[in-house]
Amino acid sequence: MTSPLAGPVEALFEAVRSGGPDDFRAALEGIMRGTREAGPADVQAALVRLEPMLARLPLGMGPDLAQIAGAMVDFGADPGVVLPTLVERAAGAMEQAARFAQLFRAVAGGLPDPGDLGQVAAARARFVATAPGRGMAEEEAEALVQAWFCGDAWVQPVLYLNQRRDVRAALPQRERLLAAAGPASELLGNAAWLEGLLLVLDDEPLVVLDRGFAGTGRGFRVTIGGIGDNFQLHTLLAAALIGDDTAAHRLPGRRPTETEIAAATDGEELMPQGGIQGNWNLVDARGEWIWNEGRPADIPHLDGVRVVVLDPEPYPRHWTSGRPYPLMAPQLRVDEVLPPAESAAWLARCETPARAE
Repeated sequence: MTSPLAGPVEALFEAVRSGGPDDFRAALEGIMRGTREAGPADVQAALVRLEPMLARLPLGMGPDLAQIAGAMVDFGADPGVVLPTLVERAAGAMEQAARFAQLFRAVAGGLPDPGDLGQVAAARARFVATAPGRGMAEEEAEALVQAWFCGDAWVQPVLYLNQRRDVRAALPQRERLLAAAGPASELLGNAAWLEGLLLVLDDEPLVVLDRGFAGTGRGFRVTIGGIGDNFQLHTLLAAALIGDDTAAHRLPGRRPTETEIAAATDGEELMPQGGIQGNWNLVDARGEWIWNEGRPADIPHLDGVRVVVLDPEPYPRHWTSGRPYPLMAPQLRVDEVLPPAESAAWLARCETPARAE
């Protein structure tokens, strides 16, 4: 039986060879419809066929195909088929967008809005026309313009796929992506989100110590993964460690509600009515506050392990969203309750905050 994707994929190749933009869009719509109807093997075969095109299409022509390719993974295809190409194109787009910004500022002072396609023609005319004076070929200048206005769209499928743990584990060119996302994060919205996602920890051990929160002196070994920021870490730690189960050595206090926990894990409602309430103050081993706005990767190590100390809240805290990456499944597992002597030894090495922040 013929795959429902065979015709639309061939129509896309024909549109690239000799068709116009309407034919190209129609073929993309056919691929989206066919993907919903096809089985995993057919989706996989279509992705294999599309990957070379994805690698060579101009930046200004390929973003829609890139986003469709990323979405096709949800229908049973192996992300490894297209991940290296998507990463290569996203990294290149961010690098070129940052270069465009630097050069265009020198030409015009300000920057066009990368999300406003109505500004493309004027930006292209101004930037490409001045390219020879900078010793730049017009083709190269045109590529930089395309990167500026299409860069976010090329980043989106990498951002989407990287919320999967298996993709994060297999991600190629991580260091290049991070290096490109840093400068681009101030220019392109998706680049900023991707930068945060690239810093997510998986299978990361923590030592968590109750110092002043409940005053028990208890310590816990915890493993975390897929946590996007310290707001989310704050809630997940409270869900795991606070409660009435004395046999599990839980800490006394207010445990987050099921609605708050769902917002921080896999619930559809990321921003529950009334927001999310804080429980404690997180402090690192050096006595510095662990700001909720930061990430677990910011927490410093002590003897190779990140240490979190639980102190009382200096003031009530509330925030609106349970997790920054809706599709990323978080992990927080309590592996061990430390023996009292070991907890005390850890606490003895942790500094107290010098002052209220």
